[in-house]
Amino acid sequence: MPTEKTEPPVTAFMLVKTTPEWLALSVQERVDAFTTRVLPAIEAKTTGVRSRFYDTEFYSARVTDVWVWEAEDHHAYQLLIDALRETPFWDRYFEVVDLLVGTENGYARTYGLEPVATITT
Repeated sequence: MPTEKTEPPVTAFMLVKTTPEWLALSVQERVDAFTTRVLPAIEAKTTGVRSRFYDTEFYSARVTDVWVWEAEDHHAYQLLIDALRETPFWDRYFEVVDLLVGTENGYARTYGLEPVATITT
């Protein structure tokens, strides 16, 4: 039985820098802003998206946070970016410094190879 070929998930590393407007908010105001203004916009516009957040301000002056977005396909990723651009997240609370978008082990799929990865225990 043939298997349906599916598009690999899209991973975006969004490098951002906090703005003075974001830093002027209290911690609770930041949580409220994210949960009432950003998350609802994402949930209304797309599905199949997951996020993780990393603080980098301890090590970088140019990038304060890295947000990792995983989308089930390119369309879900595009909808995510469209949704974020319609919120104060984009250019009010954070400056988007760079977007690094890729698919995990793309080389392996291209050349029909097993992915090379490390696992330590």
